Amino acid sequence: MAVDKRKILLAIGTRPEALKLSPVVYALRARPEAFEARVCATGQHREMLHQALEFMSVAPDYDLDIMAADQGPTDVAARVLLGMREIFTNEKPDLVLVQGDTTTAIAAALAAYYQRIPVGHVEAGLRTGDNYSPWPEEGNRRLLAGLARFHFAPTEAARDNLLREGIDGDEVHVTGNTIVDALTDITGRLKQDHAMRQGKAREFSYLDSAKRLILVTSHRRENFGAPMERICRALRTIVSSYEDTEIVFPVHLNPNVRSTVHDILGALGGTLAERVHLIEPVDYFSFVYLMMQAHIILTDSGGVQEESPSLGLPALVLREITERPEAVAAGCAFLVGTDEDKIVDEANRLLSDGAHHATMSQAASPFGDGKASRRIAEILAEEVWP
Repeated sequence: MAVDKRKILLAIGTRPEALKLSPVVYALRARPEAFEARVCATGQHREMLHQALEFMSVAPDYDLDIMAADQGPTDVAARVLLGMREIFTNEKPDLVLVQGDTTTAIAAALAAYYQRIPVGHVEAGLRTGDNYSPWPEEGNRRLLAGLARFHFAPTEAARDNLLREGIDGDEVHVTGNTIVDALTDITGRLKQDHAMRQGKAREFSYLDSAKRLILVTSHRRENFGAPMERICRALRTIVSSYEDTEIVFPVHLNPNVRSTVHDILGALGGTLAERVHLIEPVDYFSFVYLMMQAHIILTDSGGVQEESPSLGLPALVLREITERPEAVAAGCAFLVGTDEDKIVDEANRLLSDGAHHATMSQAASPFGDGKASRRIAEILAEEVWP
């Protein structure tokens, strides 16, 4: 049964949230008879958040602008709680949508709960089983499950996690992951628009088409310090061992990442330095282009674990445990953690064993068909909630 028009407020704090919730904004706004969609940017990530929102053509209706130097989860949560209280008072939304596992997501959901506003959780049900890995993300996910009215799980495995925790099955909806929606749109545009592809080729003109591209992302808190040093030493070994490879590493803005990466990989000299490109963070369009050119990817990013299978890109996951085991089970990804020898060994296998690379490249993506946002809008249009 269709419901009356509802006002939905989406809280977005980081670049991944912007990428994953923008398709939901589009899907809701495509149904103006059913929804009024409003967007609040918290500014948990300032530059990277607004870069992503601008790229996705989503202008926030509110901007809390909470970013401050050296802030931790407590600071972010407190500022989001207070900022959201005023917005909820003004807007009086019928539903608040949050995404993933960020401090913005849990704080916005808690603020909504305090106002008795229902919460929808996009990308619900991901679990590692260890409350401190990743921290605080795993705890945030578990807390969100207790606050949400709608649980939009990306996979059946995520749904099963929620059911095991006692969540009502009628409130859990398997939709696929919304990042596949965004990725499908961007790759489609890149494939169809020659001028666009040429523009990206010029942007990365330093890449050598005769060399195999190793794309790297690493930014997680648990990899700061010694783990990041091991990752960088492994990359140095890999690129030294294969003269037909080059590395592109968009280096995260966090100084804990930048100092280590530049100290180890930025100190390379000679021909090695010519094959290791440490670049500033890029917009999503550019990153998708790089993934499309890459031979393998090494990453500790959750989003990249979801994106790479859709592109047939083998992923070595720089984490000890993942809340996205579907990619590993499907053969798209392999957990290497931050053990230097293991990273080198598995990269060697992908670079030297063509059959193994082909097997990982051809594995089917377990994260959806690019229609998750449409499903979320359909569910919200049909469901009745207080």
